[in-house]
Amino acid sequence: MTAQIIAIHISPAATVLPHAVREVEARARRGLVGDRYFEGTGTFSDFEPKGPGRELTLIENEVLSSLDLSPSEARRSLVTEGIRLNDLVGRKFRIGEVLVEGIRLCPPCAHLYKVTGRSLLGPLANKGGLRTSILNDGVIRVGDTAQ
Repeated sequence: MTAQIIAIHISPAATVLPHAVREVEARARRGLVGDRYFEGTGTFSDFEPKGPGRELTLIENEVLSSLDLSPSEARRSLVTEGIRLNDLVGRKFRIGEVLVEGIRLCPPCAHLYKVTGRSLLGPLANKGGLRTSILNDGVIRVGDTAQ
């Protein structure tokens, strides 16, 4: 199976559930145009220290399916299929035309409970996704390969 992007979700503000888009503009070291973290309105936008890996988050569709969790509830930017994200920490890879670097795992947080009402800290432990840095500008589209 080819690893690919099957969904893209962005949200204009921390308290708004993300909505699906077919494509999104990615900006190096900034994030996804139109998303809460690009705009500086995300829940963790003001948290320090600000380090790499805050621009783009990914989660595996296989994990979402096993928990009956929708992509918008997961609050991650990209939903992948056919790739183990935990294996990409410390590696550079492409999502379509965009080069990204896997920085660290993206564990679930208490904020997820606040917006979904679901206790997911345990079920998503070590399966909460991947935080990445965007290394070049480009467009990410549903159907793009991740390699």
